[in-house]
Amino acid sequence: MTKFNIKTVIIGAFLVLNGIGATAQNTDKEQKMIELSEKKWEWMADKDADKLEDLFHDKSQFVHMGGSWGKDREVEVIRSGGIHYKKADIHEVSADIIGNTAIVSSRITLLAVVGGNEVTNPFIATEVYVKEGKDWKLANLSFVKQMGGPED
Repeated sequence: MTKFNIKTVIIGAFLVLNGIGATAQNTDKEQKMIELSEKKWEWMADKDADKLEDLFHDKSQFVHMGGSWGKDREVEVIRSGGIHYKKADIHEVSADIIGNTAIVSSRITLLAVVGGNEVTNPFIATEVYVKEGKDWKLANLSFVKQMGGPED
């Protein structure tokens, strides 16, 4: 009976460790997407339009409170300072990977300069990335303003 219990424990431990290894691998991939998202916010704050232009998919879409547009306009708006994403305070963030698609959802407070006016808004930001070869490209960035949240 003792040998059976030890064997069961060893097999059980092996299965648990293999399960943990698989979870850690997924978590690592998701963590890399979160880090890419954080870099994107830094590049936006720094107005580093060249890095953003490389990150944005050619068919990307950007959904703002005041409208939506594609890659070329978003890059130009950032480059010209039409919108300056000064600082994104990230309160919560999660990432999910589905095949060659990654979805990063963040609850942020965004400090920005829009049309010469400094504004702060609480948003849920959703980023959709697609993998092309070895690179992840941002395909969509959408902002939904939070109403009645702790920042209001």
